[in-house]
Amino acid sequence: MTHDSSTLKPYKDANDGKKKQVADMFNNISHSYDFLNHFMSLGIDIIWRKKAINALKSIKPQLMLDVATGTGDFALESIKILNPKKIIGVDISQGMLDVAKKKITNKGLENQFEVQLGDSERLQFEDNTFDAVTVAFGVRNFENLEKGLSDIYRVLKPGGKAVILEFSNPKKFPIKQLYNFYFKYVTPTIGKFFSKDASAYEYLPESVAQFPDGQKFVAINKKAGFDQTIVRPQTFGICTIYIATK
Repeated sequence: MTHDSSTLKPYKDANDGKKKQVADMFNNISHSYDFLNHFMSLGIDIIWRKKAINALKSIKPQLMLDVATGTGDFALESIKILNPKKIIGVDISQGMLDVAKKKITNKGLENQFEVQLGDSERLQFEDNTFDAVTVAFGVRNFENLEKGLSDIYRVLKPGGKAVILEFSNPKKFPIKQLYNFYFKYVTPTIGKFFSKDASAYEYLPESVAQFPDGQKFVAINKKAGFDQTIVRPQTFGICTIYIATK
């Protein structure tokens, strides 16, 4: 059974494919995305990001790829913690990349961090290029999850690591119930108020609910080529760090 998440799209009435819709959605919400991300995760996403990046310390990556880089927060945090020679960020939303570019310029990091428009499932890089690949809250927006993970596997050097940070669905009472309520009712209301794009913040919780997390994700990772994936659930299972080695 393949996990094809292409059926769930941000704008249900539109005829465009998921990829185009996700790009449009992030273009629409790019200006408020950072604020909402921190707000909706109660700021805990900052801790998760640090933990995920620290998982790469042992391999001291010099050339890194940040897939679905968005506004560049994860890559900027990687620079702080790991200080690689170069990090390339790829995203399908020009709106998000424009925000990232401003941050790069403000911090004077043009030589260390470069962003480019690109498709996460068709990475425009040679095989065995990167020491490490990171994806923070991006894999659940892939149109075809297995294809995206296979491509990440392809561009990684042998011995390289992929670190994937993604929301998951808590299983235990009462966290599960609270989380579902927060994501189903609170998130869309806040999102609507700040970003004027209600569909985006209805899609985001739905995309989390549909995401094949935990061992299901490990199985898809294995199909994509990764023999070993370490699973580290965070904060009552709201979020998971996956560490896969090529």
